[in-house]
Amino acid sequence: MSETRYPSMIIMGVQGSGKSTIGKALAERLNIDFVDGDDLHPPANKAKMAAGTPLTDEDRVPWLKTIGQTIADGRAAGRVTIVACSALKRWYRELLRSSDQELVFVHLSGEQGLLADRLAHRDHEFMPTTLLTSQLETLEPLADWERGIVISVEQTPAAIVDEVTRILIGRAAGRPVEPGPGAALTGAIDLPRA
Repeated sequence: MSETRYPSMIIMGVQGSGKSTIGKALAERLNIDFVDGDDLHPPANKAKMAAGTPLTDEDRVPWLKTIGQTIADGRAAGRVTIVACSALKRWYRELLRSSDQELVFVHLSGEQGLLADRLAHRDHEFMPTTLLTSQLETLEPLADWERGIVISVEQTPAAIVDEVTRILIGRAAGRPVEPGPGAALTGAIDLPRA
């Protein structure tokens, strides 16, 4: 049975930040569902990105709505969902939040050089490394009022999962847990007590 005391989450950031890796590991640790947002792209979006063409806002809206519906459907069925999704612009996040007002964003943040190095060592089905620069230019960091955790990808995936878990478990228990080095909180992540 899926754990329900945690919020649904978007693991966000540019390509190479480790969204899928962290999302899967965090979902396993917290006993909640994981969905890779890349799997929800329509074929036309995948083809466009595979050709090295950045998606437009018009391309992204149906995809974002599908992600939001996936989160809402999970909640309606009594499940919590983590989705790996770039969520680069604030209004994208607002659209996602319209599906679940308690949605929390975990922003995996890193310097371009580190991200480029990671991308040089992986092969993605439809995301060529040439899209990194356009994604970094598009990225709007979490605002102070957005419910989120910003965490540096200079840490290991295990350390990132440990830190996010520590924060969420503390907040679910009603404790004012503060983020450790390499992490910061935005907005109010106040969860129902376990």
